[in-house]
Amino acid sequence: MMRLVRPVLTALAGLALVLTLPMDASAAKGPFTFQSGGRPFFVQDPPDGKCFDMSQGAKSPHNGTGGPATVFSGKKCSGKATRLAPGKEGPKGLNFSSVRFG
Repeated sequence: MMRLVRPVLTALAGLALVLTLPMDASAAKGPFTFQSGGRPFFVQDPPDGKCFDMSQGAKSPHNGTGGPATVFSGKKCSGKATRLAPGKEGPKGLNFSSVRFG
């Protein structure tokens, strides 16, 4: 019985430590959702400042994060930029190839 209890207590202690550590302040909290190839996708808690290229064209962006997101018509965060405030979605028919948070 003691052999089973010790690993469980160790795991619970580790989980408690992880839950009490401060979160990274440079990440947008929440999901950024979009569609690509007819399928829904999301990025959870994306880091600020990093440019994400879509593997194929994307559309219908929704910024569920707590910070701003900017979608770009071109790869590597180039081309026409459309800024999405927290909780907002892109204009109907908006296609994008990359996104940056923060």
